[in-house]
Amino acid sequence: MSTDPVSGYQTYEQPPGPDRSVRNQAAVRRAALAVCTIADIAAGWLGLWILLFLLDANQGNAFVDFVHGTADWLAGWAQDIFTMDTENLRVVLNYGLPAVMYLLIGHGIAARLNRA
Repeated sequence: MSTDPVSGYQTYEQPPGPDRSVRNQAAVRRAALAVCTIADIAAGWLGLWILLFLLDANQGNAFVDFVHGTADWLAGWAQDIFTMDTENLRVVLNYGLPAVMYLLIGHGIAARLNRA
C-alpha cells in the first residue's frame, strides 16, 4: 500500500533523476554562451570605435557619435591610462586594453562555467 497522496508525482525524498542533471548542464552552457556573447559584443564595439577613429570617420555623424559614446561608456574605467602624444596610439591603447580585458574575463568566466 502506498502512502503517497497523489501517485505518479515525484516526492521530495526521491533523489533527482538524470533529466535534472542534463537540464542543469544545458542551462550552464547557455549561461556560458551568454557571457561569451556579451564579452564579444563589448570588445567588438570598442574595436569598431578604434577602427572608425583610425579611419578618420566624420565625428559629426550620428552613428559615429553613438559608437563613440558607447565605447566611452564601456571603456570608462580605463580612460587615460595611457597618455601619449600620438592621438592614434592613445586611442588604440585606451580602448584596446578594455576590449582585450572583456574578452579575457568573459571567455575565462565562460570556460569556468563549462568546467563546473
